This record gives sequence, C-alpha cells and structure tokens, in this order.
Amino acid sequence: MDANKKKELQKLACKVRMGVIEGTYNAKSGHPGGSLSIADTLTYLYFDKMNVDAKAPEDPDRDRFVLSKGHTAPALYSVLAQKGYFSEDELKSLRHIGALLQGHPCIHIPGVDMSSGSLGQGISAAAGMALAGKIDGKNYKVYTILGDGEIEEGQVWEAAMFSAHYKLDNLVAVVDNNGLQIDGPISEVCSPYPITDKFEAFGWHVITIDAHDFDDIERAFAEADTVKGKPVAIIQKSVKGKGVSFMEGQVGWHGTAPNKEQYDQAMAELTAQLKELED
Repeated sequence: MDANKKKELQKLACKVRMGVIEGTYNAKSGHPGGSLSIADTLTYLYFDKMNVDAKAPEDPDRDRFVLSKGHTAPALYSVLAQKGYFSEDELKSLRHIGALLQGHPCIHIPGVDMSSGSLGQGISAAAGMALAGKIDGKNYKVYTILGDGEIEEGQVWEAAMFSAHYKLDNLVAVVDNNGLQIDGPISEVCSPYPITDKFEAFGWHVITIDAHDFDDIERAFAEADTVKGKPVAIIQKSVKGKGVSFMEGQVGWHGTAPNKEQYDQAMAELTAQLKELED
C-alpha cells in the first residue's frame, strides 16, 4: 500500500476510535472493546474499498455493509460520521432517548443497510442481499463483520451453507477474531476453533489477516475480488480494545463504558497517536 494512503487510513482509524470512546462515554454504556478491534477494517472498507456515497445513501448500485455483531455499533456510527452521513456531534447522544443513534444499528440511520444486533442474523441478511444482487444482475458486493463469539450461533452456519450453495462470490464475511466474548475467552466459553477449517468445510474461500495492518487488509480484500463461484471469509486476528492501553486484550470492556478518568486517558492516548501520525 502507498505510504501516504496508509498514513491517511491510520489517521482516520484513530479518529474512528476517538468517536467510539466519545460515544460510549457519553452513553455511559456500550461496547468499546469490540468496537475498537474493528476500527481499522471499517476504515478501510468505507474510505478505500466500498462503492458508497454519503450524498446518495440509497443508490441501488452501492455496495452494502451489514454489521452482524451489532453491539459494536459505536464503531460503525463513528466511521459513518467520518464519512459524512451525519454530524460527529450525534455520537455524543449515543443511546439517549430520542437520539438518532441507539445501541444497535437501525435501518433508519443514514448509511445503515440493515438493522442488526440479534447475533447470527446479520450474516443471514447479508447473504440475502448478495443473492438479490445476483438475481437482479447487479454488480454490488456485500460485506459483513461478525464476532468470533457470534459464530457460536447455529444460524451463522446455516447462512454459511446457504451462501456456498448459491455460489455467492459477491459476499465477503469478516470474522473479528479478538478471542474474547462477554463471558470470557471464546476458547473456554464454546470454542469455535478452528475457524478457518470450518468455513472451508462449508465451501468458502478463506483468507487470514492481521486486523491492524493496512497492507494485510488491502491484500485480503484484493484477493477476495479474484474469487469466483464461492463466498469469501476473512478471518482477522485482532486485539479487543485496540488503541487504548488499558482496554487492550481485556474482556471487561464488553458492555462497560469508560468513566471520566478513563475517558480522559483514552482520548489523551488517541490524540497522541493522531499527532504522531500527523507529524
């Protein structure tokens, strides 16, 4: 990846992480850990990969995105705000009564293609969108992000089987493998490992990446574009809480918002990271 483009994406991802902290702090609730772990991937998708336009959010030829792990909505909202779908000020009213942005993505929000949050259903909706695109002769692609804990849901594997059966090569599913879910390590709660082997057994083309390396991210999505006749699963190894020192690798930041002291520390760390990238 070109060095200048990489730096711009890194700066945007840092701003997306700041939006996650801003939103969850003001909401006094939410899921910052898993939101921070997908910030790089979302940034790449919305600012480099997907054919989307904030000025034409209903364009029938646009690419689609479904956040299957809908509880990490703070990350999606933050990237949509950076992209210009709505004001960044909206992030401060996250989860407030009557506010635009609630705890899970809702289809009435500009830029949101599917309401999600009931785990396992997002990938099913994404598969339906991909099949509709095939039937309608459209060239758009459908992208979805799942949690590694989410893939313990049986519905995920029904969708996986469906997608391979219908040869949905316009569907890319990213599994955010940060290793942690609300009850602890996924390996201890109900292990979905080996994730790559499972998707391959269901007839998917599988790619593994470092979720925080933009070169790796770009390589994976470029490879996905070359695959014909089957859907693509990108298994990304990520760090829950990435970018905020005291949140990284900690299971507790699933459903817990930062207090004032933690907010100040997190924002100071991210501000320092952004300044370093800008220098």
